[in-house]
Amino acid sequence: MTLQLWLAYTGIIAALIAIPGPSALISMTHGLRYGHRRAFATVLGGVLSAMTLMTASALGLGAILATSTTAFTVLKVVGAAYLIWLGISAWRAPATAETALEASPPEASPGVMKLFRKGYMVGISNPKDLLFFAALFPNFIDAAQPHAMQFATLAITWAVLDCSLMFAYACAGRRLSSLFASPARLRILNRSTGTLFVFAGSALAASAR
Repeated sequence: MTLQLWLAYTGIIAALIAIPGPSALISMTHGLRYGHRRAFATVLGGVLSAMTLMTASALGLGAILATSTTAFTVLKVVGAAYLIWLGISAWRAPATAETALEASPPEASPGVMKLFRKGYMVGISNPKDLLFFAALFPNFIDAAQPHAMQFATLAITWAVLDCSLMFAYACAGRRLSSLFASPARLRILNRSTGTLFVFAGSALAASAR
């Protein structure tokens, strides 16, 4: 892979990753509620989900989904249902002014692994990403060179940018935390976040390939 090709790839994926989506939303929300340090676990979960989808796509799952309508539909419905469930959970979450950023008891704050799992599940919930990676990577791989090292370069570049940009969303959420110190504003946040997740899940369920 040439430097020019790598720079082109980096610019394209930086723009794609920066576009707000479910992973950015969950990172920002966790940054607001639990602080950017704890939300880093959420970010890492999202990054690992991207690595999982990339690997699955490289192993041929993306090609299978591209040809199998049933498999694609099943995964799409499962992913959409999870996003909608997250939305309903956020809508029904208690609007307490106290958050993990303040002096809340340990049991009120989710563990790091729970935040990590949420980040992973949100990231892994969209099977269209498998098709995206299957379509994106061949454009930046030189068929005349060993594929493994090129794939590793593309994956590591994605992971670094994904981690950096999603952590920036978490930090932005942390800076907004003071605006949602009152129960009324926190209720608005919960319901707004819930609505966005329900919308994302519904859009995924209604989407074509």
